[in-house]
Amino acid sequence: MSDIYNIVVGIEGKELTDFEKDLFTHKNPYGVILFARNVDTKEQLKALTKSIHSINPDINIFIDQEGGRVTRIKEPLFTRKLLAPKTFSDIFYKDKDAGLKAIYDNAYLIGHELKNEFGINGVFAPVCDLYYDFADKVIGDRSLGSNPEDVALMAKYWYNGILAGGCIPCVKHIPGHGRAMADSHLELPIVDTPLSELESTDFKVFTNLADTGMAMTAHVIFTAIDDKNPITTSKAGIEYIRNNIGFKHVIITDDLSMKALQGSIAQNAEASIKAGCDLLLHCNGKKDEMLEAYMFASPINKGLEAKLHYINNSIEEINSNLTYDTALAEYLEIVNSYA
Repeated sequence: MSDIYNIVVGIEGKELTDFEKDLFTHKNPYGVILFARNVDTKEQLKALTKSIHSINPDINIFIDQEGGRVTRIKEPLFTRKLLAPKTFSDIFYKDKDAGLKAIYDNAYLIGHELKNEFGINGVFAPVCDLYYDFADKVIGDRSLGSNPEDVALMAKYWYNGILAGGCIPCVKHIPGHGRAMADSHLELPIVDTPLSELESTDFKVFTNLADTGMAMTAHVIFTAIDDKNPITTSKAGIEYIRNNIGFKHVIITDDLSMKALQGSIAQNAEASIKAGCDLLLHCNGKKDEMLEAYMFASPINKGLEAKLHYINNSIEEINSNLTYDTALAEYLEIVNSYA
C-alpha cells in the first residue's frame, strides 16, 4: 500500500477524476476536503466518499460543517438546518448549562450524521476566533463570542461533541483571526496589537484549548511575533504556538490557495513545512496547484503519526452515552426554548 502523505486536498467535482484517482493511489493524501461543489445528492455523495475509501480506507474525509454561513451540506440533504455558532453563544448567555448542552448535542449530531450517513469523518470546526465589532465580517457570526474563557469553554464542548459523534475535529484559526481587519481569503490581514493584549484575549482561547488534537492556522501577520510573515509560513509564529501557547499537537495550514499568502502554491507549501506545520491544506481542486502542493508533502513520519494517534485515541476514549435520537430531542428542546 502507498505511503500516506501529510496533505489534505480538495477535489474538482462530484466524482473523482482519473487524475485524482491516479494521484491518490500512488500518493495517498492524509485527507480529502469536500465543498458544496462536490455535493449533489445523498447517493452521489456516498458514492464519492466510497470511491475515495476504495483507494485507501485510511484516507480521512473532511468538510467545513460549522453551521450558519459555512455549511457545505445543507438541508434537506442534511437532516436539519444548522444554526450559526453565535446562536449557541446567545443561548449560553441566557442559560449556561443549556447552552453547553445544546453545543455538545449539535456537534455530536453533526459528527454522527456525517460519519454514518455520508462516510465523512472529519469536521474543520469549531471556530475559536473572538468576535470584534470593528473587524472584518469574515468571522462575524461564526464566532462564539468575545470573552476568551467562555469561547474556549464553548469550543471545548463543540470539539468533544464532534469527537463523540465519531469524527476528527479541528480548532481554528490558531492563534486567532478575530481581530483581523481583512478577509484572508482575499488579502493578507496585519494585526498590530501588542503581545500582552493578544495573550490575554485571542491567544488565551487557544492556550485553554492546548489539549485538543488538531488546530488550523490563521493566515494573519501578528507584528508582535513576526512582522513579515503570516503565522502559517512563519517559523517564529509556529514556534510561538508550540512554546508559548503550548499547543503540541497537529497543526494544519489554512488553505494554501487563499490570497492572503503571497507567492506560488509550491512556495507557500515549502514555507509552511519549513515553519513547522504538520499538514498542508489545498482546497480548490485545481490539478496544477495540487501538484505544486504535493511537491512539499512527504510520507507521514513517526513523530506526526504519534500526534495523529492522539486524535484517533481521543475519538475512541471519549465517553458518550448519547444516542442520535436522544441528542436530537435534547437539542430541539433547548433550541425551541431559547433560540
